[in-house]
Amino acid sequence: MKTNPLLLGMLLILGFAEATAQEKRPLTLNEAISLATTQSNEAGLADTKTETSKYELETVKNNRYPSLKISGQYQRLTEANINSKVSFGGSEPAEGETTSSPKVNQLILGQASLSMPIFSGFKLKNSVKAFENRYQAELLNAKNTKEQLAMNTVILYVNLYKAQQSVRLIQENLKSSQQRVKDFTAMEENGLIARNDLLKSQLQSSNIELSLEDAKRKVATLNYQLGNLLKLPEGTQISPDDAIFENSGFPKASINQNDALAGRSDLEALKWMQKASEANIKVAEGNYYPSVSLIGGYVAFNLKNVLEVNNAINFGVGVSYDLASIFKNGKDVKLARSQASETKQSADILTDRIKMEVQEAQENYALSLKQYKVYQEAIVQASENFRIVKDKYDNGLSDTNDLLEADVQELQAKLNEAFSKADIAQSYYELLSASGKLTDSFNITKN
Repeated sequence: MKTNPLLLGMLLILGFAEATAQEKRPLTLNEAISLATTQSNEAGLADTKTETSKYELETVKNNRYPSLKISGQYQRLTEANINSKVSFGGSEPAEGETTSSPKVNQLILGQASLSMPIFSGFKLKNSVKAFENRYQAELLNAKNTKEQLAMNTVILYVNLYKAQQSVRLIQENLKSSQQRVKDFTAMEENGLIARNDLLKSQLQSSNIELSLEDAKRKVATLNYQLGNLLKLPEGTQISPDDAIFENSGFPKASINQNDALAGRSDLEALKWMQKASEANIKVAEGNYYPSVSLIGGYVAFNLKNVLEVNNAINFGVGVSYDLASIFKNGKDVKLARSQASETKQSADILTDRIKMEVQEAQENYALSLKQYKVYQEAIVQASENFRIVKDKYDNGLSDTNDLLEADVQELQAKLNEAFSKADIAQSYYELLSASGKLTDSFNITKN
């Protein structure tokens, strides 16, 4: 039996097309936010910065421990001539006699040194405190980064839903428009309507097709942006969960500004950075004091046939003081104080900004709830208006312009109602984000 090459090629092409078909994935908002806060590049960078800050803290803590150094040497020497100026109790050679130099061809040296800081003007203590505060600030910065990622995910998710709803509603309207063109074509051929009316309906249908293509473009763009943020396989077609938008029972949230200030991790991070800056002031002031440390050591030395030293142990106290710090350190202290002042002013500015964000978010949420009620009524009104205009048109009491305008108004009312449901969800989550409670509301597990 011979195989048809053309048929085989078509099967291969169809098989390849099926294998590379775009995967459709239903995705809830909770799942999307969970992926954004764990899989995105921004979330990974935030976690890495936290780890870096942790290692910096551990490195600074190590400075409080003793420093112990051990070293050893073994060296081969040439036949060195030894001329010692020190007498080791031997007799002087008689006049005319010569002495032979010892054979020296190796050197062995071993030593150990120990240094333990006792006092350094409280610099070590305050340095550790500064880095502990920085670490806490970095933890909160990572939390704030994930809060922002969650909000960005909500916005993309909502906009994707809007775009997909636009495609659905415009496609339905396009079918009606194309059917109207068919009806008008038949009526124009039978002389029941003027050709101008047919052209108007065809023009409207063409405009709807353009709107549909633009809506599809928005869907593709938003789908790619959201998929890229969530690190989904390329080509995945995301299907937002309609349930969250169909539920109009979001609570009438009212966020107290003090609660919002307490919940904002970015403001809390600045407060920890302010504490770190205050500790840095004490570190700079510590340069006015001397440094004191315990020191100790051990030496073992062997110069073959010449000198051998064993168990040479030393210990004591070391003191160091940079006299120039009396004149130079004042600038370092002023710099540290200025940096602390900058951090405090940044916290004050952010506090005012948070208050404004919360107030604006509450107003936007209240407005979205009111708009939804109006748009629900508008759908009923637009549908009834189209029905009446259609009846008048069929009875010759209305012209084509009125019919097409009523059709556009009904489509716009449906789009507004669909968008309004999405706006309620977005404005509600924006209010939660302004109060720092967005990720907590989804019970996202934090690493």
